[in-house]
Amino acid sequence: MEKIIYLLWRDPATTPQVFAAGLHDILASALRDTGVRQLKLNVADAAVAKAVGLKQILLKPQPEALVQVWVDSAITALRAPIDAAIGRAGARHAAYLVTESQPLVNRKHPSRSGERTFGFAQIALLRKPAKLAYADWLDVWHNSHTTVAIETQSTFEYIQNVVIRSLTADAPAIDAIVEECFPSEAATDYKAFFDAPGDEARFKANLNRMLQSVSRFIEPGSLDVIPTSQYFF
Repeated sequence: MEKIIYLLWRDPATTPQVFAAGLHDILASALRDTGVRQLKLNVADAAVAKAVGLKQILLKPQPEALVQVWVDSAITALRAPIDAAIGRAGARHAAYLVTESQPLVNRKHPSRSGERTFGFAQIALLRKPAKLAYADWLDVWHNSHTTVAIETQSTFEYIQNVVIRSLTADAPAIDAIVEECFPSEAATDYKAFFDAPGDEARFKANLNRMLQSVSRFIEPGSLDVIPTSQYFF
């Protein structure tokens, strides 16, 4: 089984509300009809509008949704019905074959099929800095930073998707896609985000530890960060 992640751009002529509803109601049904094994939708809808302060923008325009599918095979001919359904849902899409690792499985707030997951899901598009060899970049991220991220933030789910290759010709260059789920209060409260509600000293310690760790494998200004609602089917 293989996993594909699609970045999806909204047509400017379509309102965010109509775009989000179409993904949940129309696209999800169409993708189930193609025979995908599993489906997850992430969309920047009204429920995460208050998290605007967490956004980081490198791609302009920035995608407003991710479609994550698990399939028997990602080869072009077998993927065609999925590509077609996703193509009808937005103005543009880019597809990536990825490997998925879940260092922190969501056991605290389990998703229910078709329903919005508790809190919000922060998506980050990562690019490897030129200063690091690929193996060194993965080693720092996976074998050192992972523990720091889990210990310093209020995440209840942490998923690392390493991009194996792009599946569409015009896909923006990215090396990994991260999904972290947070409680709702973390959208506007940095202390809650860094697992230190009401505790200034713990907040500063966690923030500094996180920033120092991130600086080892992410260049400033190289990220896209997109707060989303998560739906699992």
